[in-house]
Amino acid sequence: MKNVAVIGAGSMGTAVSILLAGNGHVVKMWTPFKEEVDMINTYREQKQKLPGAKIPETVTCTASLQEALEGCGLIALVVPSHTVRQSARSISKYINGSQIIACFSKGIEEDTFLRMSEIINQEIPSARVVAMSGPCHAEELAFGIPSAYVAASLDMEAAEFVQDVLMSLTFRVYTNPDVVGVELGGAVKNVIALCAGISDGLGFGDNTKAALMTRGIREMSRLGVAMGARPETFAGLSGIGDLIVTCTSMHSRNRRAGILIGKGKPMEEAVSEVKMVVEGITTTKAAYKLAKKLNISMPIVEEAYRVLFEGKDPRQAVNELMMRDKKCEM
Repeated sequence: MKNVAVIGAGSMGTAVSILLAGNGHVVKMWTPFKEEVDMINTYREQKQKLPGAKIPETVTCTASLQEALEGCGLIALVVPSHTVRQSARSISKYINGSQIIACFSKGIEEDTFLRMSEIINQEIPSARVVAMSGPCHAEELAFGIPSAYVAASLDMEAAEFVQDVLMSLTFRVYTNPDVVGVELGGAVKNVIALCAGISDGLGFGDNTKAALMTRGIREMSRLGVAMGARPETFAGLSGIGDLIVTCTSMHSRNRRAGILIGKGKPMEEAVSEVKMVVEGITTTKAAYKLAKKLNISMPIVEEAYRVLFEGKDPRQAVNELMMRDKKCEM
């Protein structure tokens, strides 16, 4: 039995807490919102973001970071990617720095182009960070639907520790030393999922989505290899696996936002209607800038950027992708 702090009480933070409690661990969830603390502790349910999923009694929720982190051997960081730096900075005040941090956040920091594990190591240099990624919706994980994930770290002892803590009959965890590939796959697939939703919103079909996903994984791999990742990582759970689940499921907030944009709604209105953080929007901007910096061809990401941030008509973006110069499929 381990004492685990789960930083973040949204849908995924709640699902991870339920998994950990089911594995026999004692969990302290943290959220800065008192209404969430009261709701979870009183009703044993995250009624707003994960309704129907019952939270075991061995999970308690607090608004005090110090209380959540006291005596914990593992920290699960499950917050929106744009808050990872501030969260890591806040955590650093209450830990000795040697704890293992399993980061479930997926994204690229817009201004620095840093991955989540890099941000955490900047703020907590001695932390042992394990990047978590894979095809897993909180809405299914919380109800015990079999899922698989990847724990990536250069510190294999830390990755295997996280693997041991999280593994269950319904949650299989693999380790992988390719942190760059695992984190980039988990981040950039959200951009492609947004595009898949836009395709759906435009009324296109399976042919379009299959082409989009296939060429999308190619762009993800191209960027990853340029940054030092292994190409085979993108054929795994954190690459094509995460891409499939995010592009095809209505659990995907990125796809849902994309559908609304494809139907003509402005980006801000689409995000507001989804009522959850849409990671792919911020990642689109970061991936677009990063591709330009590295001189990497990412035409889908580029068109997504123009639709989201320059007001380009989505149908015109598709037309231009279809009529690009003829190429060999390589």
